[in-house]
Amino acid sequence: MSTSDDVFLTSAIKLFGYYKKLGDGAIAQLSDADVQQRPNDASNSVALIVHHLSGNMLSRWTDFLTTDGEKPWRDRDAEFSAGYPDKRAMLADWEKGWACLLGTLAALRPEDLPRIVYVRNEGHTVLEAIQRQLAHYSSHVGQIVYQAKALKGAAFVSLSIPPGGSAAFNAGRFSEEKTIRHFTDRL
Repeated sequence: MSTSDDVFLTSAIKLFGYYKKLGDGAIAQLSDADVQQRPNDASNSVALIVHHLSGNMLSRWTDFLTTDGEKPWRDRDAEFSAGYPDKRAMLADWEKGWACLLGTLAALRPEDLPRIVYVRNEGHTVLEAIQRQLAHYSSHVGQIVYQAKALKGAAFVSLSIPPGGSAAFNAGRFSEEKTIRHFTDRL
């Protein structure tokens, strides 16, 4: 396999880590009550989103190369209805899911990328399965960040360039020499 396959795996691990870090930063700003709050009846609380993410990660990434990604023990419907007694229990599942995902990715080799894995009997290359889950998890982390901002309002501490801080940030960047930086170098 090519060096680009090594770069892809390294980049995927770093990108998943980036989204975990965003979620960590948003969740850290929320109380036990905050994580249980649902914006409306059609929306999920942060706790339910975490429950779904953790369930998905454990199902998809356990025995990733050898079993279907939709495990018989997974109860997806319960992920959207059963909550946690408190934020601490929620965080334990959050960490368990991410550890499963990141541990599995770390064990993959470039030659695994064209292999076929199945999710609900639908075949994907390993590369496609990684991309599918990266898109899925980033969208849910975005929901967590959005809800944290809505719940905390002006008290929310920005996880990126703070509002009104673009000029100062850009001045710092443009004061440096041009260089090629990969997105993953900044994670």
